[in-house]
Amino acid sequence: MADRDTPAHAAAEERLHRVAQELADVPGVVLPADGRRHVGTATLGVEGRIAAFTPEDRLVVKLPADRVAALVASGDGLPFPTGRPPMREWVAVASDDPDVWRVLLGESLTFVGG
Repeated sequence: MADRDTPAHAAAEERLHRVAQELADVPGVVLPADGRRHVGTATLGVEGRIAAFTPEDRLVVKLPADRVAALVASGDGLPFPTGRPPMREWVAVASDDPDVWRVLLGESLTFVGG
């Protein structure tokens, strides 16, 4: 993954802002532009909890551990964080496709907000 403050990180943050706007009507959602920053990057939150963020050049979402394992096994996700023991409920999304991000952000908001 790329470092923060690179064009790749800026592009990931911008993509998160754009896709998150479509989720603005979800009850309790806090959009990246309105919310706090986590580890120096924008976050998408719900009910006061972090659901997703872009720590480097990828979207990272919180999902149930079995969903994370399935995404990693299929190659659609990468363990997060890399280089250390991964967190069971966090996955880095392998795709830059906004449609993929939209689906996984929706899943994350449901999981974290539920």
